[in-house]
Amino acid sequence: MGGIKAVIFDWSGTVVDFGSRAPVEAFVEAFADRGVTIHDTEARGPMGLGKRDHIEALARMPRIAAAWRHAHGQDIMAGDIDQLHEIFEGRIKEAALRRSTLVPGTAGVVGDLRRRGVKIGSTTGYPRSVLTPLARLAAAEGFKPEVMVCSDDLAAGRPSPLMMYRCFIDLAVWPASAVVKVDDTAPGIAEAVAAGSWAVGVTLSGNGTGLDESDLTHLDTTEINRLRSEAAAPLHEAGAHLVIDTVADLPAAIDTIAGNLAAGRTPHDDRGNGR
Repeated sequence: MGGIKAVIFDWSGTVVDFGSRAPVEAFVEAFADRGVTIHDTEARGPMGLGKRDHIEALARMPRIAAAWRHAHGQDIMAGDIDQLHEIFEGRIKEAALRRSTLVPGTAGVVGDLRRRGVKIGSTTGYPRSVLTPLARLAAAEGFKPEVMVCSDDLAAGRPSPLMMYRCFIDLAVWPASAVVKVDDTAPGIAEAVAAGSWAVGVTLSGNGTGLDESDLTHLDTTEINRLRSEAAAPLHEAGAHLVIDTVADLPAAIDTIAGNLAAGRTPHDDRGNGR
């Protein structure tokens, strides 16, 4: 299909869990279990990183660090990070399954890509213990990638390109410029850029907007446009070549990228031209 050999999808906020609510709930609950309140907007800040890295990033935020010192009388320590991560993993398994519904359009888009000979892979900030049961539910709804790489499968997760590299190897696709990554977070976009692939950012279904589908439908056009713009900004900053509202809009982006490839343009040449 126009030189595109594979599309690599993120999970929460991209193909499942409209609004990327599950990880936010689990981060908030994990810190609350240790007597520290964090806000949804804070929990969303490092989204896309591996989950232990995400907790470390939250712990470095000045307000949260101060709240921890107030609650515990000392700075947060490595052992505290380990405990928070353990609590998080218990909570995220439940939250991810509660919010496992596919983003509308996902199954149809993936089916169309496969009919065109495009392979399907995925990377995620979720650990394998969370993705395995989530993937079973997603498969029942029509999303079953050939390759699924998790943050704890390799020595480093996002924004490093290692999970993308594993997808290239396991899908047997190359060069990197023949691969498209679809993601709703800046680290996920940076992962694609670091790997040398095309990056398509997702705004309205993703972490940057943070609303489930029913809440979004009750907003007027002006507010939706504002949310779209705010969600797109960090994705462009991270290097997204194109941004779309949801995965249902991916076919037009794929056609644009295929046209770029046919014209001899690479992801490096075209970075940011879709703003």
